[in-house]
Amino acid sequence: MQVEIITIGNELLIGQVVDTNSAWMGQQLNEEGFDVVRITSIQDTAEEITTVLSEAVKRVDVVMLTGGLGPTKDDITKDTLAAFFNSKLVFNQHAYDNMASYLKGRVKGINKLNESQAYVPECCEVINNPVGTAPVMWFDENDKIVVSMPGVPSEMKLAMTKEIIPRLQQRFKTGHIMHKTIQVCNIPEAVLAEQLEAWEATIPNYMSLAYLPSPGKIRLRLTAKTANDEQANTDFERLTSELYQLVGENIYAEEDSPIEVLLGASLKESSRTLAVAESCTGGNIAHLVTRIPGSSAYFKGGVVAYENMVKQKVLGVEEQALLNYGAVSQQVVEQMAIGVKELLQSDYAIATSGIAGPDGGTDEKPVGTVWIAIAGDFGVVSACYQFGRIRERNIQRASETGMIMLLQQLKRRSPDV
Repeated sequence: MQVEIITIGNELLIGQVVDTNSAWMGQQLNEEGFDVVRITSIQDTAEEITTVLSEAVKRVDVVMLTGGLGPTKDDITKDTLAAFFNSKLVFNQHAYDNMASYLKGRVKGINKLNESQAYVPECCEVINNPVGTAPVMWFDENDKIVVSMPGVPSEMKLAMTKEIIPRLQQRFKTGHIMHKTIQVCNIPEAVLAEQLEAWEATIPNYMSLAYLPSPGKIRLRLTAKTANDEQANTDFERLTSELYQLVGENIYAEEDSPIEVLLGASLKESSRTLAVAESCTGGNIAHLVTRIPGSSAYFKGGVVAYENMVKQKVLGVEEQALLNYGAVSQQVVEQMAIGVKELLQSDYAIATSGIAGPDGGTDEKPVGTVWIAIAGDFGVVSACYQFGRIRERNIQRASETGMIMLLQQLKRRSPDV
């Protein structure tokens, strides 16, 4: 069963607000077996809403809209939907009671703008919205479903999980959609695709493969549309095993989670701890690690050693190493990793030192040169990378690469691997 998502609001188109609604909705719908075929963001105009909605109902079974349901004049979705369905706005007691209940204790009285939200197209079914004043509206006409929800994420999410998805499941028989994601690093997309050409030819017809590249890594997503879970899992296992034979240690994960989540889970499972010494990443690794709930169980802390004096005085980097090789060097970054591991008494450490840019590079060490070291009971492992000229991307890539390096080392030492 196919679904289209339409998000409404000028603020989405000018970048004032980021559209997180459609991404969340698409994920939830896909997990329940619904096939999301298109996502569109449009202006707050009756013409645009009508045009896009008219096209959508010709293509799919269900259209879901968010936004434009507030009490102010720029919120025109409700009026436009009434005209689209050749209906009229009428007072709805259910919508009024819901709105009054939500506003009780929040305002002294219900004004005319609030009261206007109780008027809805006569042809729709109103669905309760306990966390807001805007009604959720369900239209069912000519075997097509159109659902209009508030743009406020918390209101939309509650309506989706409690009402909309359960209703759609009752109405439509959905197929089963399964995913398997394998994360690969340090292989360019074109090179990886060439390596996997013969492997791709063995993928069953009911499955599809997608390459999802980002700087320094690629997610390979296998999607199966089938009612036979056992067969799909068998094929997933075969394909994954064959993939390891082709790209080996470039695979660092078999689930679609950020590296900080994967590394944290590995550290927590083994009851090991981590410390970081960061120069060019400026504390970004510590930020990524600590944004995960429960990271205090495995993260000791970090040192942002931006100046050479801090590298020497706090981390114990030898002055001669800095003079002979420079801050961006194998010798220095390895000493940083060892130093922070000893300083904070952690089991493992990650250290970074590089030239993030946009200036500061030389012919020998251009912008984007980054040395990364990891230290642990395996000793010290280090590598030099050339990430490019974009500062923000260099910081992010260095942060993620350091964590991937450590995760790969932990996987090598795991008895299950």
